[in-house]
Amino acid sequence: MEELIPWLYLKGISTNDFPEALQALLGADARGLSASTITRLKSVREDEYAVWSKRSLAGKRCVYLWADGIYCNIRLEDDKQCLLVLMGATADGTKKLIAVVDGVRESELSWKEVLLNLKSRGLEDAPELAIGDGALGFWKALRQVFPTTREQRCIVHKTANELDKLPKSLQPQAKRPLHDIWLSPARAEADKAFDLFLDTFDAKYPQATECVAKDRDQLLTFYDFPAENWCHIRTTNPIESTFATIRLRQRKTRGCGSAKASLTMMFKLAQSASKGWRKLRGHTHLKDLLQGVRFIDGENEHSLNEKKLQRPSEINSSKETAA
Repeated sequence: MEELIPWLYLKGISTNDFPEALQALLGADARGLSASTITRLKSVREDEYAVWSKRSLAGKRCVYLWADGIYCNIRLEDDKQCLLVLMGATADGTKKLIAVVDGVRESELSWKEVLLNLKSRGLEDAPELAIGDGALGFWKALRQVFPTTREQRCIVHKTANELDKLPKSLQPQAKRPLHDIWLSPARAEADKAFDLFLDTFDAKYPQATECVAKDRDQLLTFYDFPAENWCHIRTTNPIESTFATIRLRQRKTRGCGSAKASLTMMFKLAQSASKGWRKLRGHTHLKDLLQGVRFIDGENEHSLNEKKLQRPSEINSSKETAA
């Protein structure tokens, strides 16, 4: 019973629906939830989170790090709660939940505290790339704690911010050239699409073009990483997709009564969701990345050099065939 009840709770069954759900699974004689059982389950979740948040990270290495701030409703408090969430991808392409912490409005100080805490517990090697929304205080904190980590702005957030600065009548027209930037197969083509967008809208909508131009380099960092990973590292979708399901659960319960209860519930739901996470596409390239191999427009530089060496012989071969 103690294993079944948390499972039902994590799958979205509200407390009021437990008696009916238990009767359907265990028979008409199944007992409902008592107040003591609920209290015990709450205490167990809090203990699990306390242990998890202090676990050793010695020897761990995150190649990629996704960061986002998740806002939650608290029934007994006026302000929304902000949870600072970090997910990472290890060298074998496995996605891991790294941190879920109660923060203060995604501030630089809050993020710095989270990153320093991770470092003190053994996560000493800087990630190769961090992905997040441009509005986060995360970036200032990251540069202080892991200064060598490269930055990738989430293209979904940037597209939404950009379109908000344009009239609604122009938003469909502007969305297409923005997508041409992010979906270009090479950095040179992306730069051309970027310049075209700026030239098209700069005269009448300078605020919109300034919004995207200021993060130009950080929006195109992904071109220096394996092409198979692009679908994962251009956005914060690994976090967004996970917590979209969790938000549905929270709306079902109309928010938690306290910040602590909300934090532990979010942690357990995220932990449950992580069981279904798949490895990154092209995760075999991550070892090359960690060994210092450069990627140009998503391709391994060694592979590109081999192709260049093969081209002259291929040309000569075709000439001999023609002769």
